[in-house]
Amino acid sequence: MSETPSANEALCLQALQETDRDRYLASLLTPADRRPAIVALYAYNGELARVRDVVREPLPGEVRLQYWRDLLEGSAHGETAANPVAAELLHAVQAWRLPVAPLVAMADARIFDLYDDPMETTAMFEGYAGETAAALIQLAALVLDTEAAQGVAEIAGHAGVALAVAGAILLMPIHRARGQVYLPTQILASVGLDRETFLAAAGDDRMGAAIQAFAGFGLDHLRKARAAGRIPKSLLSAFLPVTLAEPVLKRAMSMGAGCLSSDIRPPQWRRQLAMMRLLLTGRL
Repeated sequence: MSETPSANEALCLQALQETDRDRYLASLLTPADRRPAIVALYAYNGELARVRDVVREPLPGEVRLQYWRDLLEGSAHGETAANPVAAELLHAVQAWRLPVAPLVAMADARIFDLYDDPMETTAMFEGYAGETAAALIQLAALVLDTEAAQGVAEIAGHAGVALAVAGAILLMPIHRARGQVYLPTQILASVGLDRETFLAAAGDDRMGAAIQAFAGFGLDHLRKARAAGRIPKSLLSAFLPVTLAEPVLKRAMSMGAGCLSSDIRPPQWRRQLAMMRLLLTGRL
């Protein structure tokens, strides 16, 4: 198979490069014959993740999410070919016989993003992460090696939660400005805060303690992912984005509320090196 991307794949890659640099880098390290499908899945995730950024009110956001549900369930409106992400996603689903239900569930989970409702418990966050970040890992694994993917569901589940926590911490300044709180109320209450006081807090030690507890929650899931078994070599590419989680979570643990005023991601070259290390060692 040629390594030259199709026009639609190239557009999806461009969108990833602009909006999700880590998954863009991960897609470049994916086996060439599987790359178009992985890129389509990552681009689809990117479209869902940015819905809140491009709408002013929840209703138009729900309409956008409904478009993807209709597309996947076979009742799309309009010309699919005009949307490169939609065209690539449907091709991936058909070519690799991907299950539609988890893709629809990814869109459903993103309804939470459109509103400012609280994330009540850690179990609720785990459910959200399971239908978004963890599902994306599992779907990528199905593309890479369908048979082997059946054995990594537990690893993908815990790794997805760790990655989702890291992502929520990185986006916390944006979320707070909108009045959104992804940090579970259960964790806030453990340090004497609630949603309103967390949003209003500035220089409050309890805020730093809440962020540290959230990061610790993510690190615990990363440890569980590692303890759940070794990732088959054929599936390593699906877990490349997870390499971002540990350095972000550890810096959040050490900095507390200080992480809100600085970029705590490692430099790009370190992120690329971490991905290469995973491919070489097989260890998250």
